[in-house]
Amino acid sequence: MAKDVLFEIGAEEIPAHYMPGILAQLKTLAETKLDEHHLGYGSLRTLGTPRRIALLINDVEDSSADIHERHKGPSVKIAYNENGEPTKAAMGFARGKGIDVNDLVVEDGYIYAETTTAGVAARDILTEILPQLITGLSFPKSMHWGNLDEKFVRPLRWLVALYDTDVLPITFAGVRASNSSRGHRFLGKKEILIQHPADYVKNLEDNFVIVDQDKRRAMIEEQLHAIADEKKATIVWDEDLLDEILYLVEYPTALCGTFDESYLTLPSAAVITPMKDHQRYFPLVDAEGKLLPMFLTVRNGDAHSLNVVQAGNERVLRARLDDAKFFFNEDRKKALADRSEGLTRIVFQEGLGNLADKTERLLALGELFGEACGLGEDDMVALERATVLAKTDLTTGMVTEFTELQGVIGKEYALLDGESPEVAEAIFEQYLPRFAGDVLPKTAAGRVLSVIDKVDNIVATFSRGLIPTGSQDPYALRRQTIGILNILIDSKWNVSLRPLLREAMALLNVPAEKSDELLGQLEQFITLRLKNIYLDRALPHTVIDLLLSNPLTTVAMAEGMAAAIMKDRIDQNTELVQAFTRIYNLVKDMEFVAVNEELLKETAEKELFEQASAAYEASRTALEEEDYVKLVGTPDSLVPAINQFFDAVMVMDKDEAIKQNRLQLLRLTYETMAVIGDVSTLK
Repeated sequence: MAKDVLFEIGAEEIPAHYMPGILAQLKTLAETKLDEHHLGYGSLRTLGTPRRIALLINDVEDSSADIHERHKGPSVKIAYNENGEPTKAAMGFARGKGIDVNDLVVEDGYIYAETTTAGVAARDILTEILPQLITGLSFPKSMHWGNLDEKFVRPLRWLVALYDTDVLPITFAGVRASNSSRGHRFLGKKEILIQHPADYVKNLEDNFVIVDQDKRRAMIEEQLHAIADEKKATIVWDEDLLDEILYLVEYPTALCGTFDESYLTLPSAAVITPMKDHQRYFPLVDAEGKLLPMFLTVRNGDAHSLNVVQAGNERVLRARLDDAKFFFNEDRKKALADRSEGLTRIVFQEGLGNLADKTERLLALGELFGEACGLGEDDMVALERATVLAKTDLTTGMVTEFTELQGVIGKEYALLDGESPEVAEAIFEQYLPRFAGDVLPKTAAGRVLSVIDKVDNIVATFSRGLIPTGSQDPYALRRQTIGILNILIDSKWNVSLRPLLREAMALLNVPAEKSDELLGQLEQFITLRLKNIYLDRALPHTVIDLLLSNPLTTVAMAEGMAAAIMKDRIDQNTELVQAFTRIYNLVKDMEFVAVNEELLKETAEKELFEQASAAYEASRTALEEEDYVKLVGTPDSLVPAINQFFDAVMVMDKDEAIKQNRLQLLRLTYETMAVIGDVSTLK
């Protein structure tokens, strides 16, 4: 008879941002362990609050399934002698499989051992695997406590392990499992007896713990929106903030607080940031999108004395906003343009000068890259001005106190200083994208400034030998590189990063003898990030390798060719791949110089020369016009002439001049594929 299982790990408050990953890990681990032990079950889910991680498994079978296996052994000739008696090989094989030699089966000239492994009781399997689920979880940071060797994300305080109504004999970190859980820290019982896994959710809810995170989320959303509707306001919604609040409370009760309207004279970001990032409050706006002197938050408890909780939250926010107001007033005594001197006192990276030095580098990089991207005069002027002001907000009190406002406050102060909207927007956009899925810069100046700022960061860090390895990336170079690539993809600028990388190395005084090696490391790092972007899109590996095999391919070219290849699927064109692979094997180490028409003797080579010359010009024109469908389709048009050439012409002619001329003809032919990529990647 199928039974239910409950496994609850009780701990001190777990960091909210760890919880989604922990619950996902637990679910995957449990499914894997159950499958490994062939233990059937109906459904499985994970639940969690700040103080507990729980696993509920419904309809677990009484035992694992019997395992029937058929093992192939040696051939009959080896297994039996001429008298039909089993040899040592057969007896050893049977003994190894735990069966009698007479039970071996002969089939297709081989012997087979058919074995059956009896199922194991579910209780025994669960007793074995549940502790493994604890040790199998990984966290950004783990803890030891007391004098224990075991570690966990936070000190473990209780365990519940129920198989139907029976407690499983599990112990971890000195805590023995029971059927006793705990309610809300202040509102519930200190001990709650769980008679059966099916009672778990209800037992906890009766003790002010909404253990189902989906139900808790729905409660929070419903309560927040109900208050907002009552106030005739709209919530400045933030899913990340909701995710964090979700794992800060066990029993959510939303409330509305207010603050003095005088704080609304501050830039909106200076009010919203202390609310969201520091106090975890939701701001409210009116029908026109203007910030209101109100906020929403969620307490971990019921509605008792809610006015006291509201007053406490208002008091804390008021202190934060007073700080913001003070810093704002002090900052406004000096314009951004007058803050450049302060950049000399902020170190960029060890041994690489200060932010004033970085600004000078960015000005040089901006001029080079802006022109390469085809920016007009107005955009170049905006780019230069934005670059001069880009880092000046880092000298302000507001950014010193609220570091997440870098760029944001720069934009606000620039507008207050009378700078153009284009310059102000570029100051903000230099840091975009800030995280996966973030918006990308939209202004031309902002895009260029974002790219050159990230390139300078990456090259500077690489030049110090601090290349990310494994999971270690303290300077977030992978994120910044992906940001550069996404900007180039979004802008469709057909521009190479190589000149920009070389200029950045020169400005950072990288020794000439090390520049080529460093450039190779940088390009490899960038190429791998682009490969990951394409893998996330589920592009075939062969297509990705083809696109990235040509070092001269820009991001825009790779994008265009990727779309064209997925439409034409030249990677699956066997005749094309075979034809160009034959050429590749002959000319892969050659450079195209010229073909001497006077040395073309055979009709097949003359026809190939005529078609290859036309295809070469067509592919170059298609590349210049960014007609990637035509570019990708051109090589296929040469396949019949290539096959005819190899059928009729001896490439390795005894006459060295004719031989070299034919190899040059093949190299000319291969150029239509080489501009796309290395055909050997499609083997």
